Amino acid sequence: MSAKRRDPRAERAAVVVAEAPRRRIDRTHRGGAVAQGATVAPAAAPVVTIADPAYLVFAVVEMAGDVLSRHDRQVLGAARLLDGGGTAAVVLLAPGLPEDAGAAGADRVMVLPARDDPAALAASVAAAIRAHGPRHVVFAESADGGDLARRVAALCDEALFDAVESLSARQAIRPAAAGRAEWRVAPPRLLSIAADRIAPWRGAAHAAEPVDPPADPARDAALAVRLSPLPVEAANVRLDEAGFVIAAGNGVTDFAGFRDLARALGATPGASRVVCDAGALPRAMQVGASGTVLNADCYVAFGISGAPQHLQGIGTVEHVVAVNTDLHAAMIARADLAVVADAQAVLPALLARLGAEA
Repeated sequence: MSAKRRDPRAERAAVVVAEAPRRRIDRTHRGGAVAQGATVAPAAAPVVTIADPAYLVFAVVEMAGDVLSRHDRQVLGAARLLDGGGTAAVVLLAPGLPEDAGAAGADRVMVLPARDDPAALAASVAAAIRAHGPRHVVFAESADGGDLARRVAALCDEALFDAVESLSARQAIRPAAAGRAEWRVAPPRLLSIAADRIAPWRGAAHAAEPVDPPADPARDAALAVRLSPLPVEAANVRLDEAGFVIAAGNGVTDFAGFRDLARALGATPGASRVVCDAGALPRAMQVGASGTVLNADCYVAFGISGAPQHLQGIGTVEHVVAVNTDLHAAMIARADLAVVADAQAVLPALLARLGAEA
């Protein structure tokens, strides 16, 4: 009988956390690793259901834009590393119900109220911890996620092991002494995960069964004084804080129309260095290593060829769309979706289509 063949591409994909700005590999992640000599799993794999878990692991995510972000998926991947080899259930605590929660590794989903009120959200998470007693609670070490983790730690009167960069069932590791040393401990109850350090779950889909959050007087009191957030014009959001950015390059001539399109899409406008050097758009809108480095979820480049410094500025963007006439442009190669067309012709056509659907 012939030996079963390896799939090296699948093996590499299972441990890659991020490809840009440089490849990061988490070889401790067992979630989707393809064992040597194993065959490639069938497309329609059965959904994993853990009916009687040995214990619970909470994964608390932000879900900005009502979808699981790359960092959110890494939090779920970290939670699965702490599931006792599949004996525990991972409970996703989120301000909404993502469609792909099961594929991301969640056994249960608890929808939390008050996503726009940090105090009420922290009270909800603390109430869930008191009610269910999870062995571990994993947060994202980000601006909002880190703030929530520290609020919950204060409410629970427990220590937080923050900014974890390596995790296994036996130990959690974070940098210490300004990165000159490491702090290693057994996985604590409360921990937060640094971005792009731990791989998301790539194993079989889990059931993602809904569970109700527990009633809690402290949370209800916080909700009673909740304030409604004021809407923010996307054009006024700083580029380094924007989630959705569209940028104009040398292939754009109608910059008023470009701004109209940004407004219609609810995107923050940006520009290439060539456009800013020409004075067509202000320097504050420049995207790139010599301008603003983005941390966006989506970036759309109109008529930008993709100079090295510009590509450095979008290195961590998750989804890139490029509109350019040059099929061999560097930006086309970087893009997840490419439209080989005249950017100046696409702009008014897209704006007209948005107007027709309004």
